[in-house]
Amino acid sequence: MDSADSDDKQKSEALTPGKIQAYKDQFASDPAKALMQNVVTRHDVNQVAMQRSIVAEATHSFSTVLDSWKVTNQSRTGRCWMFAGLNLVRSDTRNELNLKEFEFSQSYLMFWDKLERANFVLEAVIETADLPVDDRTVAWLLQRPIEDGGQWDMFVSLVKKYGVVPKSVMVETDSSSNSSRLNQMLNYQVRQGSKRIRDSYATESGLDEMRKIKDEVVGTIYQMLCIHLGTPPSSFFWQWKDKDDEFRRDGEMSPVEFADKYVKTPLDEYVCLVHDPRPTSEQGKTYTVKYLGNLKDGPPIKYLNVDIQLMKDLTAKQLEDGLPVWMGCDTGKQMDRDLGIWDAELFDYESVYGAEFSLDKASRLEYHQTSMTHAMLFTGVDMVDGKPKRWRVENSWDDKVGDKGFFMMNDSWFAEHMFEIAVPKKYLSEELLKAFEVEPIILPPWDPMGALA
Repeated sequence: MDSADSDDKQKSEALTPGKIQAYKDQFASDPAKALMQNVVTRHDVNQVAMQRSIVAEATHSFSTVLDSWKVTNQSRTGRCWMFAGLNLVRSDTRNELNLKEFEFSQSYLMFWDKLERANFVLEAVIETADLPVDDRTVAWLLQRPIEDGGQWDMFVSLVKKYGVVPKSVMVETDSSSNSSRLNQMLNYQVRQGSKRIRDSYATESGLDEMRKIKDEVVGTIYQMLCIHLGTPPSSFFWQWKDKDDEFRRDGEMSPVEFADKYVKTPLDEYVCLVHDPRPTSEQGKTYTVKYLGNLKDGPPIKYLNVDIQLMKDLTAKQLEDGLPVWMGCDTGKQMDRDLGIWDAELFDYESVYGAEFSLDKASRLEYHQTSMTHAMLFTGVDMVDGKPKRWRVENSWDDKVGDKGFFMMNDSWFAEHMFEIAVPKKYLSEELLKAFEVEPIILPPWDPMGALA
């Protein structure tokens, strides 16, 4: 390539003064953009882009409403999946205890999740010790080894192994309500332990020595969790006064015994359905994600990919049968937190910027514009002529947002930003049940369907 060709190539690749001047002239020639500049430099763009006609029609009124309880508060943590799971379970437990209000200890399950996850990740580090440290899988394992997010199947595994306790038995701490510092400390130990394990592999010390290092690290993490969250009880004395003012006592119980007696939701009967419209993901097929999970002795995380209309139908059916529905979505898209509203067209960004925002759901997944980011609970639906118009959602962001913590999702949003629900098997056809039992297709660890709520 001669010098002239090289100069032409550099000009076509680089941002030149001429190109920048053209962008500037284009902006200056559009009075609408100057107006938007004046407004958006002084206000949140969402306040400018919000479509008031949608807000005016938004109402927290539903033909079916199941909730008669107060919302919970995950505070400054990513424990939404755990809160949503416990909120689902407590709807039955509250009836068993004959209590108007009841809440499980989220801190208790948080403790065991983080301990199990440390063991899970370090076992994966042992398994991949022969790969270079900059291998994509190894890098993914070390990027955020201990975080707050999770999945429905991870929640079920924790409850089955460790049981549950009332919130009064293991209360919130500073770290359970604001987990960033705790996670920083735990991640340091996991990464440091990963280096020790990989160094041990390099010296050919053998699997037993790597497992010995792993056990030492997990033991250290147990001590750290006790410091931050408190020591989880092996048993507790349980007595209470119910809503009829009757005093009741069970006496000394273990968390597993408490779960066996008072968790009446048939967790083993639930399966996860997802909507993944990418061309590479086939409907009616079951998937799993490599290295997604928390318990080494727990079942794999499995998803059955279905059409979005079926997901809507099954959600509405459960609600009309009196069952709240655990779900996962991309909560931050087209959402106003204070009003507690989701609508697919809530914000008209195209008019603000004069630019297209036209990626469909499949493309947003492929190009990392969306993934499941939050788990909550459907507790109501507004059916009009047999079709859902809006959905009621129990969030875990305290009662100062939305309708005392409950949100309203217009049906348009469901199709665009919903990804997952947990469904009892009795609601599935024989064909889908058979598909769920087939050996799942394994997706790579970084696949967007492996995102943690």
